[in-house]
Order: sequence, then structure tokens, then C-alpha cells
Amino acid sequence: MYALEVRDHIMIAHSLPGEFFGPAQKMHGATFVVDIAFFRETLDPHNVVVDIGLASEALSAVLKPINYSNLDEITGFEGKLTTTEFLCRHIFDEMVSAIKVGKLGEDAQNLASIRVTLHESHVARAWFEGPVETS
Repeated sequence: MYALEVRDHIMIAHSLPGEFFGPAQKMHGATFVVDIAFFRETLDPHNVVVDIGLASEALSAVLKPINYSNLDEITGFEGKLTTTEFLCRHIFDEMVSAIKVGKLGEDAQNLASIRVTLHESHVARAWFEGPVETS
């Protein structure tokens, strides 16, 4: 399996109501390093997994609506626990949508899967990985 990974980052604020989350129940900020890995069985006609520039641009566009935002105020996130794992899946879904509409180029339709990793710190990270189903 071939892979290519690009990286960006976001700064967010949010709260995680409920005793389970301890001090994170209160409003707090986080800076996440965001990695997205693209996987495919064979290289495309240009001998790459995906165009690095297009992948970086698409990731930046997906992150823009949540960067420097209070997630508690984002439309569509109301009443949701915006955990790191939740954000991984959100970014994954948005990237799959970007692939479907051609933002990563025509050959990206043949990607097997992608993995979105959010690094909370140097000691903790979470990810979501799944198939890219473009049909």
C-alpha cells in the first residue's frame, strides 16, 4: 500500500460538558496538528498517490471553517461532544466530499482510504481511518 501524508494545524475553543471530561468541561482552547494520509494500492498515472499541492489546499479549505472558532457555536455541532475523535471523523467526511467533487484531481477517485490524525500534544493523538467511497 502506498501512502502520502500532508499536515496543517488548527486552533479551536470548546467545552465538553459532563463529569466524564473533568476539567475539560469548562471552556478551553486547543491547538491540533492535523495529519491526513492518503492510501492507494497502485500509483496513479503520474506515479504519485495524490497531488501534494491539491491535498494541502483541500485540507486547508476543510479546516478553515473551524480554525480559530469556538466549536460550541459552529452550526451543525450543536449538542455534540466535539472530542478529538469527533473532529477526526468530521474532517474525514469533509475530505471525502472534497475528493468526490474533484478538489484533489480526477485520479484521487481511486484512493483506497484516508486517515485523519489530530495530535492534541506530543503525548496524545487520535485518528479516524476509513475507505474512500466516491461512487
